[in-house]
Amino acid sequence: MSDGLTDIEKAAVLLISLGESDAAEILKHLGPKEVQRIGEAMSRLDNVPQSRVESVVSDFLDVVGDQTGIGINNDRYIRAMLNQALGEDKAKTLIDRILFSTNTSGLDTLRWMDARQVAEIIRFEHPQIQAVIVSYLEPDQAANVLSFFDDKVRLDIVMRVAALDQIQPQALQELNDMLESQFSGPRSTQLTRLGGVKSAANIMNFIDTQIEAELMDAIKESDEGLANQISDLMFVFDNLLDVEDRGIQVILREIQTDQLVVALKGADSQLQEKIFKNMSKRAAELLRDDLEAKGPVRISEVESAQKEILNVARRLADEGEITLGGGDDMI
Repeated sequence: MSDGLTDIEKAAVLLISLGESDAAEILKHLGPKEVQRIGEAMSRLDNVPQSRVESVVSDFLDVVGDQTGIGINNDRYIRAMLNQALGEDKAKTLIDRILFSTNTSGLDTLRWMDARQVAEIIRFEHPQIQAVIVSYLEPDQAANVLSFFDDKVRLDIVMRVAALDQIQPQALQELNDMLESQFSGPRSTQLTRLGGVKSAANIMNFIDTQIEAELMDAIKESDEGLANQISDLMFVFDNLLDVEDRGIQVILREIQTDQLVVALKGADSQLQEKIFKNMSKRAAELLRDDLEAKGPVRISEVESAQKEILNVARRLADEGEITLGGGDDMI
């Protein structure tokens, strides 16, 4: 039986059992985030019994037996994961097939790259091209890319991201052409919606706390109204107060107690109480004791722990497990 394995672990067992060629065919339909999570699960597998492998394959066949195809969303990271899971030599074949497939456009391939690589690729491009590319990336990757630019350039890019709305297909094709020596992609004839204030806010959510504060001050100095719009759309740690109780419970299952203790050192009493009430009585008592026993913690450590918890919350929201910022309950 494959009971006891998570869906991600089942996927890892299935892919390892398939071999490089077949695994590559599947992985190239996944996005970087999915591949990263599966790869991390692959690296943790150890001495999986043959009976369990057979059970995972059987479960998979039962699920897809009446389907004509498997629809998978696109997203993020692969290199380090596959190197760690399979070793550099074996991983190279998969990386080449997945990252440099002719079905991957230049812009899509940027999503798989290290943030420093992307920053170097766009460093000397026109600021508007930089903004379009940053808008196209996932918010956390975009935030990492921005960290490799100085304050002035970072401000300019974020302001341009916030001002974006739609982009002509020729402009997107131009970006693909810029990378055509390595990548190619199909042409589009439809306007693509990119950027906007919400996109800027999402990127700001992932930027280092100190840089975020400095950047927000700079935006406010340049355009106070825009700064207020971005601020209103950002999801910060205190906004967990607006998350329904069920959502808080889901988040708590995904984070470590030590991490939570540090994060709550910088939270107000109202948020602390919300956390306590969504735990068992015993767990809440232990958490209170840990908080009281915890000595002084650096602000940077508190902010880092809070960012990590927010990253978990955003991932769960992306997966449809919870809703952020209030709204209707999940059913």
